[in-house]
Order: sequence, then structure tokens, then C-alpha cells
Amino acid sequence: MQRNGAHTGPSKGPGALIRVHPLLSVSSVFLRFAASMVPAMLLSSCAIGPGYEKPQVETPAAYKEAGDWIVAKPADNAPKGKWWEVFGDPVLGSLMEQVSVSNQELRGAEARYRSATASVAGARAGLFPTLGAGANAGRSRRGETGTTRSYGATLNASWEVDLWGRIRRLVEASRAGEQASAADLESARLSLQAELATNYFQLRVADVQRDLLDDTVKAFDTSLTIARNRYNAGVAAKVDVVQAESQLKSIQAQAIDLQVTRAALEHAIAVLAGKPPAAFSLEPVKFQARLPQVPPGLPSTLLERRPDVAAAERRMAAANARIGAAQAAVFPALSLSGSGGFAGSSLSNLFTAPNRAWSLGVGLAGTLIDFGARKADVDISRAAYDEAVASYRQAVLQAFQEVEDNLAGLRWLAEEGEVQADAARLARESVTLTVNQYKAGTVGYLNVAQVQATQLSEDRSTVQLLGRRLAATVALIRALGGAY
Repeated sequence: MQRNGAHTGPSKGPGALIRVHPLLSVSSVFLRFAASMVPAMLLSSCAIGPGYEKPQVETPAAYKEAGDWIVAKPADNAPKGKWWEVFGDPVLGSLMEQVSVSNQELRGAEARYRSATASVAGARAGLFPTLGAGANAGRSRRGETGTTRSYGATLNASWEVDLWGRIRRLVEASRAGEQASAADLESARLSLQAELATNYFQLRVADVQRDLLDDTVKAFDTSLTIARNRYNAGVAAKVDVVQAESQLKSIQAQAIDLQVTRAALEHAIAVLAGKPPAAFSLEPVKFQARLPQVPPGLPSTLLERRPDVAAAERRMAAANARIGAAQAAVFPALSLSGSGGFAGSSLSNLFTAPNRAWSLGVGLAGTLIDFGARKADVDISRAAYDEAVASYRQAVLQAFQEVEDNLAGLRWLAEEGEVQADAARLARESVTLTVNQYKAGTVGYLNVAQVQATQLSEDRSTVQLLGRRLAATVALIRALGGAY
């Protein structure tokens, strides 16, 4: 191989040199120049802008409403994955798996996370040179001198030296944005899972109420039979029969109306599972409610468990990095550029040494007068950071409130459940006594209707209270970040 790039023939033998195309050898000039400049420039460069420090937030020593649930130390080994297993319902577990696979809102959150990941790669690419290539061919004619042909092939490169850390701050902001998007994904997953669990338990409570109404229909039908028999025997008035039949029809109507609520809940569960409502159904089953006790741990662990709090903190870090990027934009930008290639009038001998050409350049560009535009960008970035700090602190306060709300709810609902159970027991006893008195003719049917209505109301209140306790348990687990 000759130095001018003209190849004299194939090289043979194990020590033969590998031929390098002249165009690539020319482009390497810029790369060698850039490589020689990089260490010195990076050593002298700095990342302008404030360093990130997470703002302090007030964290209570214990939850106000926790009562006997307070533990001495965080339950670091507590399950944080399939939290719904604490309810011991296999049907709910299978529905949760479908949410993770088929829910469209969750897929949208996953797509946003992939976009944020790609943004990090795009921002990081700004730290490196860009390389381009081009080729051209043309013909031209001037007067009677004849036609002239021209050919060319070039490689060009450019690189903005991150002297002030602007690009590095943008990479930092993008990386924090990616982490925030990952936390958003987990927050969306937890929210959808909690919504599904709440709807599922409401549907099962509706099934329990339907069973209760069916039993009540049977009891009221028996009362109607008793009233008719007494009327036929001449010991009761016609009004007793009418009252008993009206009461029976009212309960039958309530049982039918309950199906409207159940259907809407079933359709909502289908959509959460990523299925059309027409292709999904949940058959009524004997529901054995399991109310677990959910220890909340210590308040300090809440900031680590809650994905929405983590997302707010990462957005705060991204806003802080953008302040540095805005400040760095005030200073002049240093760039390196270079090109190398061949230009000639003949395509056959284009890639030869006489046709070789290259150029190198260094540029320094900055704004002298912009009437405050750059300063305004810095002020905007600082204001955005302050907003992010406020949002983060508000997210923390909101998290503590949600935990306290549901701790209080579970505590008072448990006490209410004990009193309600006694009320329902006494109502059933009152019905038994009053029906016996009616059979004996010591009271009228109006007394029977009143105590039966009271029993149904107390029984339905008991079932509805069960649903509220289940919903509050799910809400507490969600407020704790999906940990129990």
C-alpha cells in the first residue's frame, strides 16, 4: 500500500497490512483532534447550577389514629407485591393478574415510561459528536467552454463541548424524569389494583344483600300465608292481607333493583381486567369475608413505600437540574467541527490523494444582548423548582392524611360493627316474639310489619358495614403504598 492511497496490488502473506479507505483516513483527522481536546476540556469544565438536596418534610413519630397497631420498628420484610393475597380470595387474585396484563390504562403508563427511557438516551447522545456523510454529482456549462462534471464525497462531524455542564444537567433532568415515570407506572398499577379490589368486594356485598333479600322474601311470604289463613278463619281483617302482600312486593322490587348495582360493578371489573363487559361475568358465590389487620408501620417508611411520593420527589430533582441547564445557557457555547472528503471531475479517480480535502474548526458563540430572555429562563426554572417542592410536600401531607383517614375509619367501623351486630340480633328476636303474638291474636299485623322492616334494615346495615370495612382496608393498603 502506498502513502498516497493508490493501491499497487493485493498484499500477500501473514504480515500484510489492512487497507484503509482514504475517505475514512481523512475523517479520522477530526476524531484524533477531538480526542486530544476532550480530556483537557472535560477536566476544565464544570456543571453549573445548584446541587440537589431533598427538602426536609415534617414526619410525625407515630400515626395519630393507629392505636394498638403501632409497631416498634418498620416492617421491612413485609410483603410489598401481591398485597391482595391477605384477603384470601382466589377469584380476586386471578382478576388482579389480568389487570397487570390487559388493562389499557396500565399499558398507556408503560408506554409513557418507555418514552421517558428513550428521552434519557436522547439527552445523553448530546454528550458525543455527531457524524454525517454525503455524496454529490453534477454537471454545469458556461458559455462555449463545454460541459463540466463534478463529483464529491464527504464526511463531516460536529461536537458541542459541554464546557458548562448544560447537556449534563439535561441528562440529569431526563434521568430523574425517567425515574418519576417509573414511579407513576407503579402508582397507576397500585391505583387500578385498589379500584378493582374495591369494586370486587362491593359486588360480593351486593350478592350477600341479594341472599338476604331472598331470605326476607321467604319470611314475608310466610307472613302473608299466616295473614290469609287468619282472614279466612275470620279472626283477622282484610287489611292484614293487603299489608302483608304490599310488604312482600316491596322486598321483591328491592331485590330486582339490587341487580342494577351488581351489573354496573361487574362491567367496571371487566374493563379494569381489559375485557369487554359482554365477554365477562362473575357468578354469585358464597362469600366468606376476611378482614385482615393491616399494621401501618412507622410514618417514616411511608415516604419510601408510596410511589406517588417518589414520583413527586423525582420531578423535584428534575426541576433542580433544569435550573443548571438554564444557567449554563447564559455562557458561550464551544463547538468543534470538521469535514473531510474528496472532490473531483472524474468519478474513476475520485478517491485519490490529489482530490482529498479536509477542514477543522473551533467555534465559540454566545449572546451579547437578549434583553433579559436568558435570565427569564433561569427565573422560570427556579419557579418550576419551587412549584415541584410544594407539590412534593403536598404529596407527603396527602399521604399522611390518607393513612390517618383509613386508620380512623377502620377503628370506628370495627366498634360500629359490634354495636350493629347486637342491633341485628335484637331485631331478629323482636320479630320472633311479635309473630308469635300475632298468631295468638294479641297484636295486629301492623306490629309484625314494623318489626320485620326493622330486622331487614338492621341486617342490611350489617352487610353494608362489612362492605365499608373491606373498602377501608383496601384504601389503607393503597395509602401505605401497597404494603401490609
